[in-house]
Amino acid sequence: MEAKTLQVAVIGAGLMGHGIALTVARAGHGVTITDPHQETINSVAQRISNSMLAIGLPVSEVSDTQSRISIAASTKEAVSGADVVFEAAPEKLDLKQAIFAEIEAHAPAHTILASNTSVMPITQIMRNLKLKKRALGTHWWNPAHMIPLVEVVKTEWTDPQVAQSMFELLADAGKTPVIVEKDVPGFIGNRLQHALWREAVSLVENGICDAEAVDTVIKSSFGRRLAVLGPLENADLVGTDLTLDIHENVLHDIEARQGPSPYLQNLVSCGKLGMKSGIGFHNWTEEEAETVRARVTSHLSNLETILET
Repeated sequence: MEAKTLQVAVIGAGLMGHGIALTVARAGHGVTITDPHQETINSVAQRISNSMLAIGLPVSEVSDTQSRISIAASTKEAVSGADVVFEAAPEKLDLKQAIFAEIEAHAPAHTILASNTSVMPITQIMRNLKLKKRALGTHWWNPAHMIPLVEVVKTEWTDPQVAQSMFELLADAGKTPVIVEKDVPGFIGNRLQHALWREAVSLVENGICDAEAVDTVIKSSFGRRLAVLGPLENADLVGTDLTLDIHENVLHDIEARQGPSPYLQNLVSCGKLGMKSGIGFHNWTEEEAETVRARVTSHLSNLETILET
């Protein structure tokens, strides 16, 4: 795809959809966004402005970005002239399949179709399309306008040039895309993240330490270097021979359960849902939860500045 102004449709104006829309519009493309919930559509312009102002962008850039975003009353209206469509609906297979059936019925034949999902198989979402070669997955990370990574997920049918075009669009928009060559559950990032989470939960479940210790260890040790040193870079840094020695001594004892942790299942069944219920692995007041959210936003903004220097 040549570097040119595109018309992009975003289906879903919620948490992820508004972040995708503002990112693409900031890159200079025209964006049409829609959502079946009127309240969500009514608030999307303000939420986009709030998100941009929260990361320190000037009011003039907020205004310029907003000028490239329009609201459509329906999916048909949003996609009828689109070059690219990003679907950002809730994580429900039947819903996503129905949305793409409607998209395909009204989008031009050249339109690239992308589903945003964290773990759902893209192959299953796109299996009923007539033109499967133009469909793929794009896993944006939350918050979509702040986390650089977007995983571009191929299915067995995806045209390699379609994947490359999406890669280039995202890179030109300031994202850090990677190609996932095989459509596997969790793609790359969530497989890695949840392998870590599985062991973190296991440590607490087995009485080795409490949740605070787990989080402190990660934040105060290897978590500090992960933004600039990936695990395989680190393996090369310390030596693959040392990495092998460590694996031979520790991997046999790491949690290998195939299903979810009973400890985690019990938290959920007891209504201990984390910040939204006031208790999960930790106890939370609303003020404490808001402090953490603000700290994450500030950290991500500052980190981007540091890494650019």
